[in-house]
Amino acid sequence: MASGSDHGLKRIVWKKIKDTIITDCRDSEVWKILILDPFTTKLLSSCCKMSDLMSEKITIVEDLFKSREPVPEMKAIYFISPTAKCVDAFIADFKTKPKYKAAYVYFTDYCPDELFNNMKLYCAKYIRVCKEINMSFMPQEAQVFTCDNPGAFQSIYSPNSQDRMHTLETMADQLVSLCATLDEYPGVRYKIDANMENAKTLAELVDNKLAKHYKLDDDKLAKHSKLDDSGKKKTQAQLLIVERGFDPVSPILHELTYQAMAYDLIDIQEDTYKYKAEDGPEKEAQLSEDDQLWIKLRHKHIADVAEQIPKLVKEIAASKKKPDGKITIANLSQMMKKMPAFRKEMTEKKAHLHLAEDCMKHYSNDVEKLCKAEQDLAVGSDVEGVKVKDAMRTLLPVLLHPYNPPDKIRAVLLYIFSLSGTTTENLNKLIQHVKIEDQQEFILNWKALGVPIITSPSFFSRKPTRRDRSQEDTYKLSRWTPVIKDVMEDAVENKLDTKEWPHLSDSPAAWNGSGAVSARQKHKASSQDERRTGSRLIVFVVGGMSYSEMRCAYEVTQTVKSCEVIIGSSHILTPTGLLNDIKALSKAPSKAPMETLTIEERSNA
Repeated sequence: MASGSDHGLKRIVWKKIKDTIITDCRDSEVWKILILDPFTTKLLSSCCKMSDLMSEKITIVEDLFKSREPVPEMKAIYFISPTAKCVDAFIADFKTKPKYKAAYVYFTDYCPDELFNNMKLYCAKYIRVCKEINMSFMPQEAQVFTCDNPGAFQSIYSPNSQDRMHTLETMADQLVSLCATLDEYPGVRYKIDANMENAKTLAELVDNKLAKHYKLDDDKLAKHSKLDDSGKKKTQAQLLIVERGFDPVSPILHELTYQAMAYDLIDIQEDTYKYKAEDGPEKEAQLSEDDQLWIKLRHKHIADVAEQIPKLVKEIAASKKKPDGKITIANLSQMMKKMPAFRKEMTEKKAHLHLAEDCMKHYSNDVEKLCKAEQDLAVGSDVEGVKVKDAMRTLLPVLLHPYNPPDKIRAVLLYIFSLSGTTTENLNKLIQHVKIEDQQEFILNWKALGVPIITSPSFFSRKPTRRDRSQEDTYKLSRWTPVIKDVMEDAVENKLDTKEWPHLSDSPAAWNGSGAVSARQKHKASSQDERRTGSRLIVFVVGGMSYSEMRCAYEVTQTVKSCEVIIGSSHILTPTGLLNDIKALSKAPSKAPMETLTIEERSNA
């Protein structure tokens, strides 16, 4: 098991697991086996430690799909997904010769009748409990969740996709399970997009499934609220759904905040950073919320992180000095007690020292120069606030400099986004400059997301009005603010245009974000624990979210004390991953993969 966490979504998920799965089995004094599938293994690993399970009399954790020795004297807890593969594996454990004394079965979501009937047919006498606990999403961070489905991007946006509706249905179920876990029945809204229907479709699916889940439909809502409390009423929460093409800029820009920069420039796999200490073996560091320093630094600008490095170095150097004074048994005993925590803290500091230095190397080499052009193109004005009149003049130095092709592709895309598309003739020249004539999909396939790439004389695109942030204190190379932050702030201030963000069914009672509670509500204190019971804003991005957009959820929550903002998507994007996904959209699923350019993650060197 990986990490435990006292933060937000992970804490809520672990509490629900304890209140359902663990509580059901707690009465028995017998030690138990916990059997998981790949999804539930990842889910449980994200929110608890093996020691947490041991304290609940779970002695062994097993993989459902691996060969296991029978333990007929022990009871087994099955925490699995309601799929045919999982149910077949469960049945195989009991059909001929039972592996365990009894089974407590918990599904992450609704189990289809056919699968449930199969279980009853073969295993009824062994099943002590069978429950659906509505937990089919993945808590990534305190305020971030995913559907753990990177493949959703191709399923939704590829013109060759055969399973778009199935993918949206599954995501809708996962969103409902998130709402159920949070005990929220939100009003659902979506961003109207003239070119795309995914946000609208998903919003309608979620709204219908929420009503079904809470055994309410629109015509019963008023009846229940007047007569009794048997039905779940809409809560003071909103769920906003947007398409990935809503803001193509944020996931492409070079970000200079620590987490976003690290995942963009360094090869970090499964949240694990690998580095080499001086003349030592390769080491690994887990970038998780178990690491308090990571929580403290992840959303800070790299310049602020770099400022703290000398302090970390001094602390590490001081830790190597021998203790002063006479060494006694009592002193040694105290030192030994402190050693594990001390070592953990020192290890974390050393890891961040290396990670920050790796980021700064990339920044000093190319990223700093790229950022000026990127920011001017994205924001539409330079550092002095002077409007960019000729975007090509801003782009040209990037094209003429020997940057690597992926960086040039990103700059070309930002140029095109800044103009809301370009002419075919101009695009062909840009593609020749970057030398990707046979890899044009990196640019052309954005049209599948509803992002204009080629314009015609009759084409007109209205850019969204942005919030004025001219008075905000920002670094010169970090002036861009993700569009989603505008949306979050407008939502909690009740400023979202209902024509652009229509409500589905009945919206909750007056949305009173930013602390402006209604006269019928008692104002809640803004402490972290109490705020969690206040209003929530849930934002879901169809097709992946960037680390900079994740950061916005924390920033708005910090500013607006009365509202917690949670952001989610099918998966988390890096610029490299997104570009490769974009390119792959034109692949025919039946054909064997061709030998083509794929943008590689950068090495740590």
